[in-house]
Amino acid sequence: MRISRLIVALAGAVYLAPAIACAQRQTAVLPGVEVLLTDSMHLIRGKRVGLITNPSGRNRAGTSTIDLLHKAPGVTLAALFGPEHGLRGSAEAGETVASGVDSATGVPIYSLYGETRVPTPEMLSKVDVVLYDIQDVGARVYTYEWTMALSAAAAKKAGKPFIVLDRPDPIRADRIDGNILDPKFASFVGQFPVALRYGLTPGELLRYLVGAKLIDADVHVVPMKGYTRAMWFDETGIPWLNPSPNLRSLDAELLYPGTVFFEGTSATEGRGTDAPFTLIGAPWMTDNGAIAADLNRLALPGVHFDTAARVVAKGAEKFGGQTIPMIHVKVTDRNAVRPVEVGIRMLQVIQAHHPKDFQWRSSIERLAGTDKLRLAVDQHTVDALIKEWNADAERFSKLTAPYQIYK
Repeated sequence: MRISRLIVALAGAVYLAPAIACAQRQTAVLPGVEVLLTDSMHLIRGKRVGLITNPSGRNRAGTSTIDLLHKAPGVTLAALFGPEHGLRGSAEAGETVASGVDSATGVPIYSLYGETRVPTPEMLSKVDVVLYDIQDVGARVYTYEWTMALSAAAAKKAGKPFIVLDRPDPIRADRIDGNILDPKFASFVGQFPVALRYGLTPGELLRYLVGAKLIDADVHVVPMKGYTRAMWFDETGIPWLNPSPNLRSLDAELLYPGTVFFEGTSATEGRGTDAPFTLIGAPWMTDNGAIAADLNRLALPGVHFDTAARVVAKGAEKFGGQTIPMIHVKVTDRNAVRPVEVGIRMLQVIQAHHPKDFQWRSSIERLAGTDKLRLAVDQHTVDALIKEWNADAERFSKLTAPYQIYK
């Protein structure tokens, strides 16, 4: 295996970086695609390019990476690959994505979220190099990073290099939180042993997976310019675009590594409302005021719990068309929030209030990357679990430090 464009960064520690105020100045960060087109064209010039992307793949002016590469001199855009939610990002979570032809460029589109989730040798036969340009959310329970990893391995088997056009970790790349996935519970929302909030950019994550010999791939990373690990996305100067249909704010992305657990329960994580992953509710949570009060008594850093009621859109998987009571998780200090503990404590308190109504779904082990979360909540041992998961985060920080690109 080979890793190119290696840049060694100083080892970071979990949650030791100084706090940064929300109003901190924006910095002009150049995403990897802009760096590629200004000083790294030698990587793709004269080559047939395959591109894995979605609407988040674009430059700061809003021009898609598809159009940029299609018009780039000396480059042939030969294939497009659509991950979950599709090339244009309109498909709902879990919805099969179809193959086809891009109407704007005439380039064939191959689905990586349908019959196969990995590029086949036939798909790769007419490309010389594969590029990846998708904005990540910094959480293990997301399919894009696993599309990236599995595609990089498939490209290596086909004799093709794989290039990551790097983008920010939107919830700070110097923060790691949560457990390292148990391989027994690997799935497409957690493919390899990685921390839940892993504190890496896409390029750094892939370098780690290769360096740790979890995958075999010929990887190059085109790094960003002007990026530092302590940045939040809104400090980069890169325009916001929803990375997927139900992540619509930076607060939602920050809470996502914890509130996503509710996908694996009989309560809703807010899909079908105006603020998914910041709203948790169910028709039986009529005592949401008492639940919020109990959560606030825990004094979890950086968050406040309030009551709410929302109409869930018709067609939503849980409680579609109903008006239900909810808990609204409000971020008061984003630099202090420990999202995984927020999610665990919410599970703990809601189950304590509703031991019969609160039920687990089979997906909870896939989301948690272990069966320990469900057992800890059921057995009232979440304090010990949180301590164990904090140790996992410390360990993952040390494992990944050699693969960091940015300071």
